[in-house]
Amino acid sequence: GDEDDGQPSQFVRKPGRGCEHYSRGCRLVSPCCDEEFWCRFCHNAAKDAGNTVNGHTLDRHAVKEVVCGDCNLRQPVSQFCMAKGCSNKFGEYFCKICNFFDDEISKKPFHCEGCGICRVGGRENFFHCETCGCCYATELRNNHRCIQGSMHQNCPVCQENLFNSTSECRVLRCGHTMHRDCLRSLMTLRPPLRPVTCPLCSVSIMDNSIYWQQLDMQIARTPMPEDAGLPREVTVLCNDCHATGMVRFHVFGLKCPNGQCGGYNTRAV
Repeated sequence: GDEDDGQPSQFVRKPGRGCEHYSRGCRLVSPCCDEEFWCRFCHNAAKDAGNTVNGHTLDRHAVKEVVCGDCNLRQPVSQFCMAKGCSNKFGEYFCKICNFFDDEISKKPFHCEGCGICRVGGRENFFHCETCGCCYATELRNNHRCIQGSMHQNCPVCQENLFNSTSECRVLRCGHTMHRDCLRSLMTLRPPLRPVTCPLCSVSIMDNSIYWQQLDMQIARTPMPEDAGLPREVTVLCNDCHATGMVRFHVFGLKCPNGQCGGYNTRAV
């Protein structure tokens, strides 16, 4: 995730050091309003960053000065206080590119040159995908479908920007991305015997073969009446394998004409 995953940890911070977001020994001087804040999240909350008219956000890379949390000396960005007699170390982890300080090194923060920002989780556990434009877990190397700039989009569920989000993200089978918790919400709200699909491209998010088998049995037990006034056959497009063809109509679902697919994630065309 980006700097923080937003989840509580076992780290015990020193009293009066930092904010609810980070344990650190200095406040950032915001270049946009020349005010002091412990972190960019504190700034953005105070300045109503969600307000597109009057709100604004803190550019972490533009910060030039910090204020020591112990002696209150305003000074250029560095890891240690430059005041004589003050031994304050602003953060066990310090990134001079992102102007990022954090005492909680158990989160294994690291700077990704490709992303241009600091992330957590340990450099050894991630790789940067140039096509998708973001860091992914190493198990996804050569094991995910690339989409140009897929992480530089908003989550299709909550509309928060994925690249700068501190919430954990998931890469779907189709290559699109969304927040882990948003994906869980989609799975929880899934109607019975209906596939969970990507909100962007309608491809199935998971293997639905068990649901397709159940639908096969339901349809076999419930034949359509001949005098129902409904079409006997319709042309469908499968959202998963993209096959098209004529299939028998049934109110429970329209089976993909591709025998190797056989799913019901289809739509009439």
